[in-house]
Amino acid sequence: MSYRTQVITVFGGSGFIGRHLIRRLAKSGAVVRIATRNPGKAAFLKTAGAVGQIVPFATDCAKDESVARALQGADVAINLLGVLYERGSQSFQAVHVDAAARIARLAKAAGVGRLVHLSAIGADAASPAAYARSKAAGEQAVLAAFPTATILRPSIVFGPEDNFFNKFAAMAQKAPVLPLIGGGKTRFQPVYVGDLADAVVAALDLDGARGKTYELGGPRVYSFKELLELMQKDIQRHRPLVTLPWNVAESLAGFLEKIPVLAPALTRDQVAMLKRDTVVAQGALGFKDLGITELASCEVILPTYLSRFIVGGKYNGQTGNAH
Repeated sequence: MSYRTQVITVFGGSGFIGRHLIRRLAKSGAVVRIATRNPGKAAFLKTAGAVGQIVPFATDCAKDESVARALQGADVAINLLGVLYERGSQSFQAVHVDAAARIARLAKAAGVGRLVHLSAIGADAASPAAYARSKAAGEQAVLAAFPTATILRPSIVFGPEDNFFNKFAAMAQKAPVLPLIGGGKTRFQPVYVGDLADAVVAALDLDGARGKTYELGGPRVYSFKELLELMQKDIQRHRPLVTLPWNVAESLAGFLEKIPVLAPALTRDQVAMLKRDTVVAQGALGFKDLGITELASCEVILPTYLSRFIVGGKYNGQTGNAH
């Protein structure tokens, strides 16, 4: 990949997925604009490239003129915007549909050559979860405005800053038990954030990816129960796993989502999401179609960042020299 003369605008580039992608885009030599509400929070990424190559750019994705400025002169646009729960103006409709449509429409008007839009496996207008319905509506809006856009749908994404394994590992530190919502049978195909970032770059390189949708899952499918067991093994804790029936989980989530904290522990919409598997559909285009065949597994990656949850540290209880 070489875009030395190009400008790439990344919406949501300072988030979990964005920080891994920005480092890869920087290697291409392109100027990378990180379109974000708070440029100060993206400043740490400037060291990923040469002086002046990574440019945090104040952008309000609710306003046409702000998005248009971020796209002015850009050759490529990448939309990583997403929220896992709704808070105030950050609704699923506003972020997954309205902002996505605005970015696609204004990218087309600005003459941007390529658009990559990050969605999610499970995006479905008929889903019981508002999150998944909004992701489906966002895809439709993007393709209506920018028909050659590439849609990437990952399963749950894991890595050092993830919101899944870190969340449950922190819970295992304090809670006497861990909840198996609906019995823990829901299936996932976790994808490493580095592999997802590679897929975005590959989609930009592949001319045949225009207008296509790719479902991105890791090398193995796990049940929710298996993922909690794997996480507990890595942090050397063994909390009992207690089945939480769907109706009890919904009632609990209804209470938790009303607590005025930054991130609710559980929402009713997340419970609804757990009623469907998050795995690559049979026959869907995937990593192999983007030329990516080697994928990182949970077993290899999780110990590299969950070790901070081990009592006494990574080498506690080990004999011999620790290197």
